[in-house]
Parts: sequence; C-alpha cells; structure tokens
Amino acid sequence: MKGLRIAIGILIIIVCLLAFYIALLQWQLRSINRQLGKRLTGDTRQPVSLELINRALNQLAANINKCLKAEETLRLDSVREEKKFKELIANISHDLRTPLTAIKGYQQLMEKGELTTDQREKLYIARKYAEELGRLIEHFFEFSYLVNAELKINIERINLTNLVTECLASFVPSFEERGLTVQLAETPLVFALADQEMTVRIVQNLIRNCIAHSAGDVVVGLSTSNNAVILFENQVNNDAEIDVKRIFDRFYTGDRARSKNTGLGLSIVKLLAEQMGGAVAAEFQGNKIIIKVELPL
Repeated sequence: MKGLRIAIGILIIIVCLLAFYIALLQWQLRSINRQLGKRLTGDTRQPVSLELINRALNQLAANINKCLKAEETLRLDSVREEKKFKELIANISHDLRTPLTAIKGYQQLMEKGELTTDQREKLYIARKYAEELGRLIEHFFEFSYLVNAELKINIERINLTNLVTECLASFVPSFEERGLTVQLAETPLVFALADQEMTVRIVQNLIRNCIAHSAGDVVVGLSTSNNAVILFENQVNNDAEIDVKRIFDRFYTGDRARSKNTGLGLSIVKLLAEQMGGAVAAEFQGNKIIIKVELPL
C-alpha cells in the first residue's frame, strides 16, 4: 500500500507539473497573440518575444519574426517607391510646362502673320493638340500636388444641385463640340458637407471624363441616401474593355486607343472624395457605365 501511495503521489505531481506547463504554453500563446495584435494596430514594431523555453515555440516565434521583417522591408520599399513616383510626376509636369508655353507662344506669333487658308487650318490643328497636351499636363500637376501636399479642407454645407448645374453649364460648348447632349435629372435640392473647391474639381473631372469617352448622351443625377450622391451615366464604345474595379486606379485606361487617356482624372476624383470622407464606385448597366460619388450629408 505504501508503494501504491508513493506511485499515486508521483503521478499527481507529474499531472500537476504537466498542467502547469500547459498553462504556461497557453499563457505564452496568448502573449504572442497580444504582440501580433499590437503589430497589426500599428502600436509597436517590436519583434515577437518569448519568456518560456520551448523549442517548438521558439522556432514558431523565429519564423513569425522573419515574416514580419520581410513584410516590413516590403512596406518600406513600397513607401520609398511611392515617394520616388510622386517626385517623378511632379518633375515631369513641371518640365513639360516650359516647352509647352514656348510652343503656344510661337503659335500665337504665327497666327498674327500672313498665312494661307491651308496653313491656318494646320495651325488650328496644332493649337488644338497643344491645348490637349496642356490639359494632360495640368492633370499631372494636379495629381502630383494632391498626393504630396497637406491640403486644408474647408468643410461646409454646400448646395450640390447648384454647383453641379453651374459646372455643367460651363462645359456646354465642349459637349456641343463633341455632338453630345447632357441631361440633369430633376431632383429636390441636394446639399452636402464638403469642401466647395474640391467638389468643383470632382464634378469637372467627371464631366471631362464623359466628354472624352462617352459614346452617347450623358445623364447626370443627384440623390440622397445615407450620403449625398452624384451620378454620371454615359454609353461606352463596344471596343472599350473597362474593368470597373480598376477604373479609379491612376493611369488605368479601358480604351484601346491609349493616347486618349492618362487615367488620372478619375483617380483624382477618388482621392478628393476620400479626403472629404466620401467614396466612389462604378458599375455597368448594359452598354452604359455609371460613376457614383458619395459625399457626407
């Protein structure tokens, strides 16, 4: 009996030790989870540390730290590349402005001279392409400014209906030149809490996008749900291969004739809307594309 009691006592001690060891392992796993949680929330960049000697857990922690270090390296490389890209865009837009100004100056001098009808037609075409190049450069400059500058946003209650109406009216000659008509759907007055200047930029870029790529008439609508909503709807060419999930990406274009589009106009719309707490989306309905911009009420 005495030997049995000793054996039972030893087993109890072993079970207690095992239970204590398992409790330590669970505590250490919870500690690892807490450390990873802090990493995910950005509260710390420290590697995962252990306070328990266990070969398997030590190997796990080492592999986790290797993955975290690789991820951190990729993140820093991405930040550096993004910074270089923004600087490149800013430099390109600045460098292109100087020769374009000279080109426009010489064109104006030529226009004042004695030209034949054929020469004037060719000069008109040259000036038209120079103006288009100027607009593209302005897009580059605007994009580089928006992504680099710390904008001061002046949020106020604005009459979105009047703002959109005025913007559309200012682009009527451009619509007529492309043989397009624009219809503003009748809705009650819609207001939004937004920066007026930034909202004007959004609407102007949406209008320019329609003028450049619409294969038919344009319908513009305003509505309210949880947010104030601006809708631009237009037909697209059958040969356009548009991915609505990427339409707001910079430099993305669905046109096969890539020279028509820099892919910056809609990315600027997305950037401005998100800076004001809004959102953007796009969808197809038949052969029409609908672009939606939401702004806070």
